[in-house]
Order: sequence, then C-alpha cells, then structure tokens
Amino acid sequence: MDADRENVVRANPAALTPADVARLLGVAEDVVQKHLAEGVPRAADGTMNLVHYAAWLNREPPDDRRAGLADGD
Repeated sequence: MDADRENVVRANPAALTPADVARLLGVAEDVVQKHLAEGVPRAADGTMNLVHYAAWLNREPPDDRRAGLADGD
C-alpha cells in the first residue's frame, strides 16, 4: 500500500483535461466533449474546472427544454 502512495498522481480539480474529467467521472470522453459543445465553461487553455462542470450539469434547463420535459419528451 505504501508503494501506491508513492505513485499517486495529483490532479488539480480546477484545471483538468476533458479526458481526465471523463476518467474521474467514469463516463465516455465523447459525453464530456458533447457537453463542451453545449457550453460547459472552460479555461483559455482548454482545461475544465470540475466544480464549474458540476454546477453546469445541475443548472436549470432553458425554458424551451423545460417545456419539452413537461410534455414527456
């Protein structure tokens, strides 16, 4: 177990690549890329803040999407 502690890679949750985010969340990278195309905030260098991504995922949907969900779509 001590060997595992020595090989720990430290990640900055405020500056992760989309591939890192996908790996941490256990989703396919194309899901994260789709969200980026839909407007997930990211830094100028292309990295993502995990807290900002979580907030984006939990935002209120736009009115037109909310109306579609009410109709059972």
